[in-house]
Amino acid sequence: MSVDKDTVRRIAKLARLALEEDRIEPMVEELNGILAWVEQLKEVDVEGVAPMTSVVEQRLKMRDDIVTEGDNAKALMANAPQGQDHFFVVPKVVE
Repeated sequence: MSVDKDTVRRIAKLARLALEEDRIEPMVEELNGILAWVEQLKEVDVEGVAPMTSVVEQRLKMRDDIVTEGDNAKALMANAPQGQDHFFVVPKVVE
């Protein structure tokens, strides 16, 4: 896969970036370099390697799932700008 000038212009428009004309050619080279590096990653043999989220194996500390401080809805709602039946009232953002 390679990127051309028109693709860079389209990406910049979609990302709402103001990209000057003299920056387009260097950006083409940079994006093509990144894509070539990603293509190299496909050559790595990962057979038998377990998926991981970090290079350092970590375990989360587990605790019992018990309620320690319940029935304080009034205290929580005391700082709310607007509330109804122990729920926060917020402006509608989706039509």
